[in-house]
Amino acid sequence: MPTNPPIIIKGQKHGLPMSKGLLAQSFTATGLSPSSAYVAAQHVQDGLRAAGRFEVTLAELQVEAARVLREDADESVARRYTRLNEISKRDRPLIVLIGGTTGVGKSTIATEVAHRLGITRIVSTDSIREVMRGIFSRELMPAIYESSFNAWRGLRVPAPHGASPVIVGFREQASVVATGVKSLIERAVVEGVSMVLEGIHVAPGYIDPSQFTDASVVQLLIGVTDEDAHRSHFYIREVQTEGMRPFERYRANFDNIRLLGDYVEDLAREHGVPVVYSNQLDRTVAEVLELVVDAVIREDEELMRDPSHPAG
Repeated sequence: MPTNPPIIIKGQKHGLPMSKGLLAQSFTATGLSPSSAYVAAQHVQDGLRAAGRFEVTLAELQVEAARVLREDADESVARRYTRLNEISKRDRPLIVLIGGTTGVGKSTIATEVAHRLGITRIVSTDSIREVMRGIFSRELMPAIYESSFNAWRGLRVPAPHGASPVIVGFREQASVVATGVKSLIERAVVEGVSMVLEGIHVAPGYIDPSQFTDASVVQLLIGVTDEDAHRSHFYIREVQTEGMRPFERYRANFDNIRLLGDYVEDLAREHGVPVVYSNQLDRTVAEVLELVVDAVIREDEELMRDPSHPAG
């Protein structure tokens, strides 16, 4: 027998060897850093070999992995890993909606969350708005031709007396883009494909998750309480995009951006949508994942208690 024979996952069509890299990737979904996840995956492999277990079922591998995570990290990480495995076995597609004002890190968080959940489809509402621009002329739908924080420039009728033009403009734009968002979600549900959709236009109240009865739709909002930290995101964005998204443009509109942030956070509180305040990326991603997992598990429990539940 070779010194380090592969560990075979029984129950697969031809008995596939265990992939330490894929196992480590599944561990990062719990919030573990990539380095810690790789070490844990190595411990799983070493433990199975030391016990002479060169053939295991997927369920047995997951039990051993949870045991290692309990020892290497803690009980909460092991529990999160087990719950994520339960989610992966579901037939219902998972749609994660991540909202928040400009510059709070929605795109980065959405990418990390999708990767850790094994979701390959990530869509920004900005891309939906861009498609709509190709369909509707500026004369027909001026609101979609402006940034969310400057949508007031596209108002056909002046904002009512005492109302904020920034909020009124955004409301008009968001209501239009929400039509495209709903169509995209409906298509994903028909295809049975999970998706992460991010953007300021998935504001609470504009999209009703409960209307999509054949999918698990989880909505949340990202916020940044520290104004200086928020402002610094735009400088980083300018560097990362090599000037394609200039800092000065966002700095000049920073007050409007913060105003929209306060507005969508008020909507979140009104509609019972959780707000995650972003400070450190790994911690924020872990909190988002926890919210998603909790929401899906809670929905499954409701389905088990009441088969007539709308999600059934």
